[in-house]
Formats: sequence, structure tokens, C-alpha cells
Amino acid sequence: MVMVFYGSNGKSNAVSMENKVEHQTENQITYDIYLPSDLGMLYKVRLGLQSLENSISQLSLRHLKMQNTSTLDTFRLTINKTLPLSPNGDRWIEFPIQWPLTEALSVVTYHLTVFSRNILNERNFVHMTACIYGTHGDTGDRSLLQSLQDVQHGEKNESFLVIVDAVDLGELEKIVLLISSNTDCKLDIKKLHVQEAAKEHPIYVFEVNEEFSVNANKPEIQREIPRSFVIRGEKQKNGIDNNLNKEDRQVKNLTEYTIKVYTGDKRGAGTDANVHIILFGNEDKSEVFQLSQPLEHQNPFERGKVDTFKIKAKKLGSLRSIEIGHDGKGF
Repeated sequence: MVMVFYGSNGKSNAVSMENKVEHQTENQITYDIYLPSDLGMLYKVRLGLQSLENSISQLSLRHLKMQNTSTLDTFRLTINKTLPLSPNGDRWIEFPIQWPLTEALSVVTYHLTVFSRNILNERNFVHMTACIYGTHGDTGDRSLLQSLQDVQHGEKNESFLVIVDAVDLGELEKIVLLISSNTDCKLDIKKLHVQEAAKEHPIYVFEVNEEFSVNANKPEIQREIPRSFVIRGEKQKNGIDNNLNKEDRQVKNLTEYTIKVYTGDKRGAGTDANVHIILFGNEDKSEVFQLSQPLEHQNPFERGKVDTFKIKAKKLGSLRSIEIGHDGKGF
């Protein structure tokens, strides 16, 4: 079992409960957890199973109590759920932290619809997860191929529904896909739609339009998909949400740039710092982009390596110059 804590100052890494047992009775286990940094005021916790390959395939949870040993702030919750939530289904649950005199976020059921060409034929050979990011945090990596619903087959296209329960994410901003396989696979993904199950609108649209080739030389692919546009309800279309519609129109008119960074082959040429880039054109300049997730591997800017990044920016005209730099952190 692992837990992830979200606070006003950021989120923790996944904290494993293994070797953290302080006290155990028949129906209750107490853990001592030390977080490496101050997360500020906690607003949600994710709890789940790191792996289903262990001898224990299910975990029944009844109650949860958390206490900050310094401030004695205490939080209690009745869960009464068993992980995974369904056969071969989601192995994570999220819950909000309720503070006195403060309105807590609610738990929302999201419908994520995947539109593709051939994923259903390959689903027994590939593992695919999605992490949905919003203004209130993220869902963590959730499996897309374990428990499919509302599967639709067409002559050239297919779609299927994945249900994700998470604390309210706010305005959705991006989705990070992680695709892996032990054998050669090609997945043709068209787009992703995300909406709250209880609402017809808004529908967040993430255009992908890419064929992913996974093989022994590239067993894992990670891709960040920014929000393309939002389909909103009739009242919003008629002018109540003009500012957001304007923003979405701007997002829809993005240009994709491929950036290759060649790190020198001299001693000390690489960096562990956070690298950024800004593009300048004859019509405009881009926002600041963090170059953190290359297409080839997970550790960019190593000596003698080439890293490829894809970013989507507003139309800049003819490119004239770039600014590239880093924050000086790390080695």
C-alpha cells in the first residue's frame, strides 16, 4: 500500500507503507510517515496498491485516521472500500482533507473516452496509463486498459470509456500518457475526451493523432498531451463564458514544434538542472517551456546524448531566435 499527499506547497512522492508499521492489532495498523518537505495545508490524499503481483490481491479498507504529530491536527474518514475497486479495475482511491471553517473539494467521477484505431486488438500485449492534470492537482497514473466500458467498434475507428474517481481537479490542463509493452506493438491514438460523469459539459478535448511504436529498443513511451479545446454548454456558448472560449480558441490554434537538444561530449557537459526554452518569432514569442520529458528516455541532458521534445505554442511566425537556460539546480 502506498499514499500520496497533496498540499498547498506541492505533493509528496508515493510513500510506501512497507517497513513503516509502528503498531498492529487484528483490525488496525498504525504507520509513522515522515515527509521530506513541508507540503503546506493538505487538501487531498491518494491511497492505493503499488502492485497487484503480490500474494495479497485485495485490500479492504474501513477507516482512516491521520494526525500531524507536531500540530496534533487530526483527520478521520470512513472508507469501506476494497482495492482494486472492481475486478482488474482501478487500484487507487482519493479523498479530500476537511479543515474547520474551510470548504473541502469534492470527489468527482470522470469519464475518459479514448478514440483510437487498434488499441482494443493490442490491449492484451500493452500497458497504458493516463495521468490527468488540472488546476487542483492530478490523478496519478491510472490504468486505461484494465476495466473498459462502453466499447464501440467502427470500420476505421474505435472508442472505449474509462472511469476515474478523483478529488475535483478544477480546470483540466493536460494528460500524460505512459505506454509500455514487452513485445512489438503499434498504437494509433486519435484523441481523448474527459468530462464529469454527472455533467454533459464541459468536455475537455485532447488531440493526439499519433501512432506509438513500442518495441524492445523503446519499451516505454511517455507523451504529454496539452488540452486542445473545450466543448461547453449552450449558455456558455451564448456568451456567459466568453473569456474561457477565447482562451480555448487560442489553445486550438497552436503550432507544434519539435526541439532536439544535443548535449556536448565533454566532461561535465550534462546537467541535472531544470532546463527551459523560449521561442522568438517575427510575430510573437512563446511562453517559457520546461524541457523535462524527452521522447527517447526519462533522464535528459546527459553527456553526449540527443533529447527530442515536442511543444505546442501559439503561432509565432518565422522563428528568429531562442532563449535556452537552466535554474542551476543539481549537478
